Amino acid sequence: MTDSTPRADADIARLIATEAASRLLEIRAENPGVPGRELKDLGDQGAQALIAARLAELAPGDAVLSEEAADSAARLGAPRVWIIDPLDGTREFSEGRDDWAVHVALVENGELTLGAVALGGPDAVLVSTDVAAEAPLGDPIRIAVSRSRAPKIVEAVAAATDADLVPMGSAGVKICAVVRGEADAYVHGGGQYEWDSAAPIAIARAAGLYTSRLDGSELVYNQPNPYLPDLVVCRPEIRDSVMDAIGAALASPSE
Repeated sequence: MTDSTPRADADIARLIATEAASRLLEIRAENPGVPGRELKDLGDQGAQALIAARLAELAPGDAVLSEEAADSAARLGAPRVWIIDPLDGTREFSEGRDDWAVHVALVENGELTLGAVALGGPDAVLVSTDVAAEAPLGDPIRIAVSRSRAPKIVEAVAAATDADLVPMGSAGVKICAVVRGEADAYVHGGGQYEWDSAAPIAIARAAGLYTSRLDGSELVYNQPNPYLPDLVVCRPEIRDSVMDAIGAALASPSE
């Protein structure tokens, strides 16, 4: 592998995330008044088509795992696998909000090496090769949480750490909110898949944030079963307090 390869891959990831986000805005503008479910489907399909075509052009021969495409066991033996979520946060997208995202990640030889996330359009694209965590810790701690449902474990962690819950949209938006200093942690225990977190986790790791499963084990990608139901992302300064609160919540029969 040459020194130019990571940058070339980063350019590909940035380009694809940016173009897919632009296409999603076009789809929304082209379909005023379309019911939410139909608009979600149009967004998923349109972004998937663009991303698939771009990867075939720019990264031919690489394997792909995407939420919106049929899976293939061939990816398990492939040295390079792109993990894609063409539209993370379909509800927010269909409601005209901007807290949705496009995820483009790369796994090389079993290791998550790259991630690009377009946040709500083409003008805010984070890439793991050139990102750093922003803003110092606030007081109180802010935990990003779903707009519609806060898992019980998150409520327990918030109570134990005297944290405020900050509602926002997609998983990618929540993880990137920690990177951008808009939140201090994101704790999820309600079920996700690899494409929901691969790209933003790559960015979070590159920014120096703590990332893991709820039990403290590593988040691993390109597995036979892409179900990856829980995760933690937080500033390293609060890792111990957050993980202690999670451990206590998991040990409690009521949680």
